[in-house]
Amino acid sequence: MASSQPFPKIPGTTPFDGAQARKGYALNKMCFSFNSADNRAEFQKDEEAYMRKYGLNEQQAAAIRARNVLQLIAAGGNAYYLAKFAGIFGLDMQDIGAQQTGLSKDEFQAKLRAANNP
Repeated sequence: MASSQPFPKIPGTTPFDGAQARKGYALNKMCFSFNSADNRAEFQKDEEAYMRKYGLNEQQAAAIRARNVLQLIAAGGNAYYLAKFAGIFGLDMQDIGAQQTGLSKDEFQAKLRAANNP
């Protein structure tokens, strides 16, 4: 049974809850469309038209233009769907993790290695 109590705050984290899911529906639907090579090509041909096709709001469109994962998450993006978007540009989850932590990819990888070798 779900609790009516709010989740405790986790500094630097945007929980993906029902409100975020509703907020990011258009963004996540667009990112899911990138499972298709044809859709990825259409996006790359005219990003603005593709964003309008999915009804992104200005916050979401600005975050897409900036290629900023933290802004995309704040705009309702789900990490699993955002990975589809990042893949268009050859980015992987370590690139995303680096952005989220404010580290370079090399620094982020070193941090991961250090955590696995205490």
